[in-house]
Amino acid sequence: MRLASFNVENLFSRARALNQETWAEGRPVLDAFARFGALIAKPVYSAADRATLVALLGELGLARSDDAAFVRLRRNRGEFLVRRRSGPVEIVAAGRAAWNGWLELEREPVDDTAMRLTARVIRDLDADVIGIVEAESRPALKAFSETILPREQAAPYRHVMLIDGNDSRGIDCALMTRAAHPILTMRSHVDLADAAGPVFSRDCPVFQLEAPGGGLVVLVNHFKSKGFGTPAASDARRRRQAEAVAGIYRRLRAEGAERIAVLGDLNDTPPGAAADPLHPLLAGTDLRDISTLPGHDDQGRPGTYGGSTAANKIDYILLSPALRQRAGASGIFRMGQWPGVRPRKWEVYPEIDPAQGGAAAHAASDHAALWVELDL
Repeated sequence: MRLASFNVENLFSRARALNQETWAEGRPVLDAFARFGALIAKPVYSAADRATLVALLGELGLARSDDAAFVRLRRNRGEFLVRRRSGPVEIVAAGRAAWNGWLELEREPVDDTAMRLTARVIRDLDADVIGIVEAESRPALKAFSETILPREQAAPYRHVMLIDGNDSRGIDCALMTRAAHPILTMRSHVDLADAAGPVFSRDCPVFQLEAPGGGLVVLVNHFKSKGFGTPAASDARRRRQAEAVAGIYRRLRAEGAERIAVLGDLNDTPPGAAADPLHPLLAGTDLRDISTLPGHDDQGRPGTYGGSTAANKIDYILLSPALRQRAGASGIFRMGQWPGVRPRKWEVYPEIDPAQGGAAAHAASDHAALWVELDL
C-alpha cells in the first residue's frame, strides 16, 4: 500500500488573510485576530484590555463597522461596544459573560485551477491512505473527493474522516482511505491540555485502519506555525505538541499497537539539539522519518515547503520500527508546487510552469506531498 501526506491549504474556500500572495501580507491580520480572540475570552475586561481591544478593532478595520476586508465581528446578544458618529469606539462589556459573539475570518473561494491541481496531485500520488492537512470540513473534503477528483480522472476515496479541531480558520487534519482500508476507530485529542493550556493548535487525530497483517494506526498532525506570535512562544508550543504526540505514540505502543505512522506538517526542521522543538518526537522516540530511509528520493532537495531547501523541511512521515521493516521506496512529490522562475527548480504541471506562462497563484499548495510504499 502507499501512504501519503499532503498539506492542501484548503480545498474550496480559504480565509482571505491566508490567501494572499505572500504570508507577510496576511500576518498582521492573523496576529491581531489571535490577540483579539484571547482578550475577549477574559472573564473581566480591565481598562487596559478595553484600550487594547479598541486598538485591535482599528488595526482590523472594524472601527466603523462590524464588517471589514479580512474579518467580521459577530455580536449575537448583549452589548459589547458602542460606536459614535465622532470619537473612538468604546468597549462597554464588563467581561465575557456580558455578551455573546466572536470574531471570524472572512473567506473567499480557492483559485479554480489550484483546486484542480490539488486533485491532480492526489491523483498522481495514487495513495491508498492519505493524511490531509488544512481541510475546511468533512463535507468539503468529501465533496472534493466525490466531485473534483473525478474531473481529474481520479477515483474518489471510499472513506473520508475529519473532526473540527481547535483552529477557527478551518484548517483541520483529516484522513482519506481506499475501500480496502476502512477507518475502524478515531480518537481526537482536541481537549488535551497541560499546565500551559490546550496543547494542539488543531488536533492530533488517531485513526485505526484495517490493513493486511495486523492493521495500521495513523496520527495526522499540524503543529503551531511560525507565522505569528513570538518565535520563543511558537517554539515552546511546538515542543509541547511534540512531547504530547510522543506520549500518545508511547501509549499506543503500550496498548499493543506496533504499525504506527505519524505524519503531517510539523512546521519545524529536524532537531539538531536537545532543546529544539521537535526533539522529543524525532529523537526521543523510535519513530524515524522516511527521508532517513534507504531508497528515499528527494530529487536533491530535502525541503518540503517553499523553495524546498533544508530550512524548509517541515512536512514528515514518521514510521515505527515495525513499519520501517516493511517500507520500500519513498519520496517527495512537487508537481503541484510553484518551482520559482530563475531557475525553475523542479518539473511541474503546465498551469504553473513559468516557461509556459504558468502562475504561482495556480499552485496546488506551497507544500510538496510525501509518500512511502509499505509492504503490508
